[in-house]
Amino acid sequence: MTARAPFEPGERVLLIDGRGRRYLVRLQAGGVFHFHGGVVSHDEVLGREEGVAVESAGGMTLVGFRPRLADFVLKMPRGAQVVYPKDLATILVFADVFPGADVLEAGTGSGALTLALCRATGPEGRIVSYELRPEFRQKAKENVEAFLGKVPEWLELRSGDVREVAGTGEDFDRIVLDLPDPWELLPELDRVLTPGGILCSYLPTVGQLQTLTLALEEHGYRQVETFETLLRSWHVTARSVRPDHRMVAHTGFLTVARRGGRKS
Repeated sequence: MTARAPFEPGERVLLIDGRGRRYLVRLQAGGVFHFHGGVVSHDEVLGREEGVAVESAGGMTLVGFRPRLADFVLKMPRGAQVVYPKDLATILVFADVFPGADVLEAGTGSGALTLALCRATGPEGRIVSYELRPEFRQKAKENVEAFLGKVPEWLELRSGDVREVAGTGEDFDRIVLDLPDPWELLPELDRVLTPGGILCSYLPTVGQLQTLTLALEEHGYRQVETFETLLRSWHVTARSVRPDHRMVAHTGFLTVARRGGRKS
């Protein structure tokens, strides 16, 4: 399947109604989608191109597109809480995740950040993702397969404690953490993050980010920065242009730091 190909069985389609409500549906030959506006046959979408408009039995029009990563992340099944799209985008830019990078991730959670990293590094890179809880790892694997079609060759989903990586002899250009106590891992992570490499941590509370920042400075990290990303959408019509009444405000703090040279 390519982005320009017609919809095929097994794919996900994002159906959008006239009020902007979104429904993520896995297409199957002969399948039907039930919602408040009636019933839509999957066969009306299969074999058609993106942007196809279909009408439900109740007379409501839905438009079908392939889901963006942001759409999929917000709709996909979850084990752990996902990292929101606004934070995914910020992580990729401020952690400077580049094509061909070797990236260490922990924990995998539901796989939202894993998916973003897979796209950012591309097949020239490598992602090793650790998850302690087997049910979360399994859910992340299913989500990766659902969005990408399969687990890509450059992604390795590992079960266990990320501290174990210190004994593997591996090196990484970037480390991205979604864990409650990342400061406790620094002795092991220092051994695998290359000099000049970037560590990025996602944390929900002020107390955690303070503890991490002080620990990073003690371990010789430089260019230590902490910030949050707020997303406010706007309502635009012919008669009114104003901010929406609701916004995606605080979800977490990002702390980004550069690894200093290793001591001889």
